[in-house]
Amino acid sequence: MAAAAAPTAPPAASADDEIVYESMPCIRIYKNRVERYFGSEFVAASTDAAATGVASRDVVISPNVSARLYLPSGSEKRKLPVLVYYHGGGFCLGSAFNPTFHAYFNTFAALADALVVSVEYRLAPEHPVPAAYSDSWEALVWVASHAVAGGEGGDEAWLVDHADFSRLYLGGESAGSNIAHHMAMRVGSSSDEGGLPNGVKIRGLVMIHPYFLGTNKVDSDDLDPAVRESLGSLWRVMCPATTGEDDPLINPLVDGAPAFDALACDRVLVCIGEGDVLRDRGRAYYDRLTASGWRGEAEIWQAPEKGHTFHLLEPHCDAAIKQDKVISAFLNR
Repeated sequence: MAAAAAPTAPPAASADDEIVYESMPCIRIYKNRVERYFGSEFVAASTDAAATGVASRDVVISPNVSARLYLPSGSEKRKLPVLVYYHGGGFCLGSAFNPTFHAYFNTFAALADALVVSVEYRLAPEHPVPAAYSDSWEALVWVASHAVAGGEGGDEAWLVDHADFSRLYLGGESAGSNIAHHMAMRVGSSSDEGGLPNGVKIRGLVMIHPYFLGTNKVDSDDLDPAVRESLGSLWRVMCPATTGEDDPLINPLVDGAPAFDALACDRVLVCIGEGDVLRDRGRAYYDRLTASGWRGEAEIWQAPEKGHTFHLLEPHCDAAIKQDKVISAFLNR
C-alpha cells in the first residue's frame, strides 16, 4: 500500500494581497487590485420604449467619459428639460450603466418628461479625485456643445432635436450632488474663463442627499464618531491629495471655501432624508446657501424617517414616489 502523500502547505500570501483599505460591505482595496461588492453590474440600454415609455442609448464622449441618455416616448417634436446627472457612490462605486440607475431613470424620465444624461465618470482609487470632477466637466461641456442650431455644434441627435437648453439642470445623489455643486461653482467662477459653450446657462441644481463632510459640527449634527471617521477615511483614500475633511471639495462651508455667490444657477432643490447620517450636512448647505449673497431660489424637502439614497434602494415606497414628484415639479417650473 502506497504511503499517503504529505499535506501541502497553503501558498504563501503575496504582498499584493495585502489589504490597503476596506469599507465593508462596499469596497476592499488591495495593493494590486480593487474589489467592489455592489454597483459594478451593467445592463444594456434599450431603444425600444414600448415597455417603459422611455428609450435609452449610450454615447462615448471621450476615451474616459461616456453617458447613457434617456428620452421619453412621444417627444418627436418637443423640446424637453435636460437633467445632467452624476451618480453617487463615494467617488469609488456605481455606474451610469448599473441596473439600479437604469431602472430608476426609466421611471423618472417618464414621470418628469425630461431628457436625462446620466454620466459615466472614472472611479477612485484607480483614478483618484479630482478625476471625477474633470470627467464630469467634460461631459457637461459636451452637452452644452449641442446648443447651436444648424449642425455646427455637437451631433448627438437626441440633444439636438429634444434638448431645451434654457432648462438645463444638474443633479446627483450623494457624491453626485457634490459633483453637481462643483460643476455649477466652476461655471460661475471668474477664474474659469468662458463658462459653458454657446453661452449655455445652468437653470438649477437637484441635490439629493449631498455628500459633504467637515470637522465643524453643524446644527443638530449627532453623527456617531465611528461613522464620522469612516466617512472621513473614505474621502482621504479616494482623494489622496486632500487636506482632509475641511478641504473645500468635501466641505463647501469651511472658512476659505469659494463663496456661494459664484453658484451659477437660478434655483436649487436640496433633498434630505430624516434618517440619513448626512442629513444635517445637507440642511447646513441649504441654510448657508439661503443666507449667502447668492440671489437664486432654494428649497428643501425631507423624506420622513428615510436613510441615505433610500429612493434607489426602495424605489416604489411612498417617500421615493413623493420625492420623484417633487423633483419632477422642480424641473418643470
